Amino acid sequence: MSLGQELTQGIAELGLNVSAEQQQKLLDYVVLLHKWNKTYNLTAIRDTQQMVSHHLLDSLAITPYLWSGSWLDVGCGAGLPGVVLAIVQPDWRLTLLDSNSKKTGFVQQAVIELGLKNVNVKCARIEDFQSAEKFDGIVSRAFTELGDFLRVTHRLLAPTGRWAAMKGFAEKELASMPEDCVVERVITLNVPGLEAARSLVIAAQKEAS
Repeated sequence: MSLGQELTQGIAELGLNVSAEQQQKLLDYVVLLHKWNKTYNLTAIRDTQQMVSHHLLDSLAITPYLWSGSWLDVGCGAGLPGVVLAIVQPDWRLTLLDSNSKKTGFVQQAVIELGLKNVNVKCARIEDFQSAEKFDGIVSRAFTELGDFLRVTHRLLAPTGRWAAMKGFAEKELASMPEDCVVERVITLNVPGLEAARSLVIAAQKEAS
């Protein structure tokens, strides 16, 4: 099966509506990632076929549960899920943050080559990152333990904003939630071509009583 066929089939299994142009951009991103990966070691996955399932479809699987607005992708690595979200949701504004300059260098190049106008790339540790804007959503993919993720990004979340944390098994991390945060829902994801358990934790700030 070609990369394009695998992507199209996976998108159909996820029940998503992704245009042919967007699918092509997703494939172009994989080609870029594969090329840069040989030199910069951006991801442990070397095989482009696996990149489709483990990176593209894994990132796409969360899109039905997210909301429009401004997003911060913390620890974006090679641009996941941020670049994927930017491609399929051109009306959203995304800031992609990572402390590894090789990774943000690649993401910046990918953003230019893919013509993504809705992405801002920043190289900084989350603890040092300053933003005048508060975000409607803050997303992470295997960035850190859930409680730490909420604590370290709390100051960057808009009052009505929410977090979306991509996890394997999330249950064991729920006990570490900060007192002023609440889990809204834990969604089990079925990612085509991925055997591992995947879940998405949506969390919010507790309303002041």
